[in-house]
Amino acid sequence: MSHGTHLREAVARPGTTPVIGVFDMLSASIAARHYDALFVSGLGLAASHYGLPDIGFIAWPDVVSFVQRLRLAFPDHHLLVDIDDGYVDVEVARHVVRALEQVGASGVVLEDQQRPRRCGHVAGKRILPLADYLAKLDAVLEARTDLVVVARTDATDEAEMVRRAAALAATDADAVLVDGIPSTAALRRVAAAVGSTPLVFNQIAGGRSPALSLSELAELGVGVAIYSTPCLFAAHRAVDDALTRLRADDGRLPADSIGVAESQDLVARNLVRDPVPGPRSALTSART
Repeated sequence: MSHGTHLREAVARPGTTPVIGVFDMLSASIAARHYDALFVSGLGLAASHYGLPDIGFIAWPDVVSFVQRLRLAFPDHHLLVDIDDGYVDVEVARHVVRALEQVGASGVVLEDQQRPRRCGHVAGKRILPLADYLAKLDAVLEARTDLVVVARTDATDEAEMVRRAAALAATDADAVLVDGIPSTAALRRVAAAVGSTPLVFNQIAGGRSPALSLSELAELGVGVAIYSTPCLFAAHRAVDDALTRLRADDGRLPADSIGVAESQDLVARNLVRDPVPGPRSALTSART
């Protein structure tokens, strides 16, 4: 079974599928112990790889390289990848989709923002004319073989959110994401607009959208819940707390810290241990 088909089947099951944002291999190693689906977050990648805000600095080869490492370590997990606006150009977007499918991505999220882009939960977003975005989306859909494609709008006006959600649902996209939905009432209107197309909801601490449980999201008609930032924000807090404590204790390491053995055991699980069967890759063998 292909990675795209595997993800589609998960989304089709009753309830809301949680997808956890990761920003490096260590965060992914921890998240993979708890959840079956991982999300390559643009915000997380910008912060961890570049030390910059999520305003369009990410280079697509870095994303492809990261996904390749993820797939090698986690052959059975779903990998949904944020590709921003497809890195501006339509031909680049097509190329990136093909590259990501080749290295084992399960799906991508393509947004309709204009440059300079912004995180979906901050002020200052501008969106492409709908016809321009639909042309880019059609090119991406044509380029993929079996990759799940999530069409995303960053419209901020609620009426435009609903209008664009309906237009995206009318395409061959596998799911629709309206980022920054401000209320449960707006979420219900968007869900009605997309009809039977799976709806994706992005949850970010401190973001524009209400914090909702998986049960609440299922009742509202959401098929996939992306948790973009719990790992990133937890790491931010934990590192700051640990170094504050180290300074306060005159450089003495805490006795209750994770030790080297536990840390190495976590990442040792990512080693490829099975022999490669003939000319076929271990990944191909594992997925068929």
